[in-house]
Amino acid sequence: MANDKPLILVTNDDGIFAPGIRTLVEEVLPFGRVLVVAPDKPQSAMGHAITIHSFLRLARVDLMEGVEAWSCNGTPVDCVKLAIYKLLGGSKPDLLVSGINHGANISINVLYSGTMSAAVEGAMEGIPSIGFSLMDHAIEADFTHVRPVVRSLVKNTQEHGLGQGYCLNVNVPKAGKGPLKGIRVCRQARANWEDEFEARLDPSGKEYYWLKGEFRSEDHGEDTDVWAVDNGFVSVVPTQFDMTAHHAIAALNTWDHGR
Repeated sequence: MANDKPLILVTNDDGIFAPGIRTLVEEVLPFGRVLVVAPDKPQSAMGHAITIHSFLRLARVDLMEGVEAWSCNGTPVDCVKLAIYKLLGGSKPDLLVSGINHGANISINVLYSGTMSAAVEGAMEGIPSIGFSLMDHAIEADFTHVRPVVRSLVKNTQEHGLGQGYCLNVNVPKAGKGPLKGIRVCRQARANWEDEFEARLDPSGKEYYWLKGEFRSEDHGEDTDVWAVDNGFVSVVPTQFDMTAHHAIAALNTWDHGR
């Protein structure tokens, strides 16, 4: 893959044959060479999991003409690691894009998201990285209005770069809610899931549990990703992997530790 064009690594968590990743590949192709490494099956909500107690496999896939594509039986983060350290021999791509996810990754969902964990892994490797999500879980979701968003953010990232220590979390409202009002750079809303486990019976009569829940945000700030997408904007949140609560350090240092 040696030539002068930038190398763009594409991955996702919905699986290599999901419509979202095909859309993403089509939109980034004009910006460079494309290498696709994505899970061979859906890996949603895998977070930053990696495979350490089982084997990993890569298989060449005929995804679209002129694009080198591989499926992996591991997680989205496994895909990124194998792309860099196996397929590229330790070389880093110039850009990593993940998605386009079928479903939202706003607010606290970023911690569970395989889509965003792949982007975070890219940032940890020093690669400019972007995770794209459409707030529509349907397999037949309409990605038409997401395409110019991808082109704009990839173009700007290539021209301006991204700083060290973070990636971009991009969420696009579902189609059919009117034209997009623009792009808003904002913060992650403080929100959570109210979990519920529904008890069910399997065919043998044994009880099992199915996770349900409701997403709730009590954060009404107009500078959040939740507000942005609820009001017709694309939200862009710079997302860092340093999870240190820096604001708590001074207070914790006042504790009596028996000195």
